[in-house]
Amino acid sequence: MKRIGVLLMVMLSMIALGQAQTTNEFKPSGKPVMRIYSNYHSTFSDGESASTFELTRVYLGYQHQFSKELSGAIVLDVADPGVGGLEMTAFVKNAYLKYHTGNLTANFGMIATTQFKVQENAWGYRYLYKSLQDEHKYNASADLGVSLAYQFSDVLSADVIVANGEGYKKVQADSTFRTGFGVTLTPTKKLTGRVYYDFISKENTQSSLATFIGYAADKFSVNAEYNHQFNAGFKDGQDLNGVSFYGTWKAASKIKVFARYDQLYSNTVDGAANDWNLGKDGQLVLAGLEFAPVKGVKLSPNFQGWSPADSNKDFSASVFLNCEIKF
Repeated sequence: MKRIGVLLMVMLSMIALGQAQTTNEFKPSGKPVMRIYSNYHSTFSDGESASTFELTRVYLGYQHQFSKELSGAIVLDVADPGVGGLEMTAFVKNAYLKYHTGNLTANFGMIATTQFKVQENAWGYRYLYKSLQDEHKYNASADLGVSLAYQFSDVLSADVIVANGEGYKKVQADSTFRTGFGVTLTPTKKLTGRVYYDFISKENTQSSLATFIGYAADKFSVNAEYNHQFNAGFKDGQDLNGVSFYGTWKAASKIKVFARYDQLYSNTVDGAANDWNLGKDGQLVLAGLEFAPVKGVKLSPNFQGWSPADSNKDFSASVFLNCEIKF
């Protein structure tokens, strides 16, 4: 509790200083936020097929710039909660204050977590498939807490986050926090590397190591990440590993071609290979096109294949047409 209290005091002091420095020339302003994810897809497995239309997620919110340094936002996430009898439920995804001045950025409230944000941005197709860590619940994408980031130079930046640890769908008050540290290197404008580590303790200590390297040129990008979670689910000896490789080629001004390969695998526990996570382990193959006819609209025909680690389960193949609308 002392850690988050100290960080909060530092942030509030910086906000007060930034407010004192605001000039009369600045005019506060804001804008609405809306993003819609939908798709049509057909899935083929074990000789059977199924097709459906889906509205998977809607983000609704508002961003406001209070001063040159201080801004805030509130965003609702309307999605399937995964609970029987409920189809679409609204959660508060973001509700935060952000202070930015010079090389320092601070966030407080229901904020975006930092564990896989760089990877998610590098992947670039969140509307059709989550990044590996998000998909397999290494961490939530948003949580109650405070984060600080500092840009030491053009090459080096570092960040720290202290969060509730339960994610934005399970807001609860307790004395257990998830603490994370990240370092990002950009030796050139095209090359990015990042290492992140966090931990949270309950009956056991669960910790995560996330590494990433990416190269982005004018016409293409290639990226790779390796992720390891120790004592997953706070169970001693349960380790979760995940690798992800993905890339994009800009074929034309409004067309991109992309591909991705993931593998999720668990360790051996009590002499049985992949026993504790066998139902979720497997390999993903994803490839497709993205067409952006106008600003704010993206369409993507793509193929998604999942090969389960469990030999008793069949390969699943899906053909998607995904759509993102935002403004």
